[in-house]
Amino acid sequence: MEIKIDNIGQLAGVARDLLVSFPDDRFFAFFGKMGVGKTTLIKELCAHLGVEDVVCSPTFAIVNEYSAQGGEPVYHFDFYRLKSIAEAYDIGYEEYFYSGFYCFTEWTEKVEELLPECYVRVEIVEQDGGRTLTAVAER
Repeated sequence: MEIKIDNIGQLAGVARDLLVSFPDDRFFAFFGKMGVGKTTLIKELCAHLGVEDVVCSPTFAIVNEYSAQGGEPVYHFDFYRLKSIAEAYDIGYEEYFYSGFYCFTEWTEKVEELLPECYVRVEIVEQDGGRTLTAVAER
C-alpha cells in the first residue's frame, strides 16, 4: 500500500488505514529519517487502539508500554540511541516482539536482524514538501 500525504494532519486517517489494511498484524516496523513523522503516526495508531496514556518517543527508555482499550499492552520502541545489538537483548526484546500484542518500532534498522518473521514494514519518505508512506507485510 502506498499513501501520499501533504501534511501531518492526515496521519490520523493513515493510521486508521494501516490498522484496517493489516488487521491481523501486530508488529509494525517504521523506517524513515528523523523528523519525517514516525512518532506522530505511532501516536495516531495508539489513539485508534484506544490508548489514553501520553504517547511519546521512548528515546532514552528504549521502550514505552501503553494500555489499549481493553487493557492490552501496546509497546513502542525507539532504537535511536542503541549502541549495540546487545542492548536489545538486555531489555529482553523477545518478550515484547513475540508477545502477540501491538509493537511499534522506530529506528528499526538498528535491530532489523532481530525482527520477527512476519511484520509490517512502514517506510516514510519526505519528498516535494509532502510525504510518501509505503506499507508492506513482510512474510
